Amino acid sequence: MLCRIECRRETTRLVVRLAGRLGEVHVPDLLAACAQPAQTVLELDELVSADAVGVDALLRIEQQGARLVGLPQYLRLELDVLRADEGW
Repeated sequence: MLCRIECRRETTRLVVRLAGRLGEVHVPDLLAACAQPAQTVLELDELVSADAVGVDALLRIEQQGARLVGLPQYLRLELDVLRADEGW
């Protein structure tokens, strides 16, 4: 399964919807879509999985101010562990 990245503008914010499996190959497209993370909402309820590079990208985007909505619980745990490992 591939990763689908869809973007839409809602008044003052950008909504980026991820679906499928987020892998290293998709991260550049995700980072480009989230170029202004403070005004970005990531909808992740259809995200099935993410590899280590994908999880790291999600953490960095969140740390820069984006909101992660619908993040599967196991991925939230991975982000929390990675954040603790990095001393955030």
